[in-house]
Amino acid sequence: MNPQDVLDYFLSPTKTGYDLPKTFVYSFVFIIAAYIIFKLLKKSNIKIDKRFALAITPYIIFGGILRSLEDAGVVSSYWFVTPGIYFLVFIIVTLIFSIGIFLQRKKGIPYFKTLFIIGLLLISFTTLQVKPVNFYGVFLVGLLLLPWVLIFYFIKKFGLTNRIVSVVQMFDATTTFVALNFFGYQEQHVLPNFFISLFGPVSFIFLKLIGVVAVLILIDKFSSDKEFNSYLKLCIGALGGATGTRDLFTLLSLA
Repeated sequence: MNPQDVLDYFLSPTKTGYDLPKTFVYSFVFIIAAYIIFKLLKKSNIKIDKRFALAITPYIIFGGILRSLEDAGVVSSYWFVTPGIYFLVFIIVTLIFSIGIFLQRKKGIPYFKTLFIIGLLLISFTTLQVKPVNFYGVFLVGLLLLPWVLIFYFIKKFGLTNRIVSVVQMFDATTTFVALNFFGYQEQHVLPNFFISLFGPVSFIFLKLIGVVAVLILIDKFSSDKEFNSYLKLCIGALGGATGTRDLFTLLSLA
């Protein structure tokens, strides 16, 4: 295998498809990158708190909408598919974050306000590029997600952060289920596809539920660093939020 074939194999999954080696490599790179980012944030004295999470949220949604535009054929580039889109969003966030830190030091404007406002502008711009046609699919997502919202709302002992992350991940699971079960979409990832092929699309919802809740419980049980805990949960929520947003807007754009 020549170098170009290796690059295509790992960097162009739309050409070669997802499989175990790529899934393992992407997961490993994500974990290492997430850890490095956490260390850089700590070194920069940036607290991983509610304000930080709120400031980052628009970029999670922005990335999901941008990815859906590629599905709809509005844009087409390596930078709008996995893994390129993760690099693109990271670069954008880093640049805007740097601007926010600069303004905070020079003008006293909290960095998270700059980050949040520009993120909202990016969401607005990308949403304008979406051509909605499938409102029924979005209605189904909302209808099937509502019970999970109510369930986690009333499980007070699970903690607010855990409940929010769980609902976000169930949002991802629900959009995937609706896309697969009602509109004939195909799951691309290895592990979900394995369970779906055996037990049907509904199994993905319960696979997500069990996996996410178990991971959140393990984080609370074995990690004593509250800020690191919050960061891990933010990463878990970001993954579900990005893919769920992508699926929702893809459903909205494609009948």
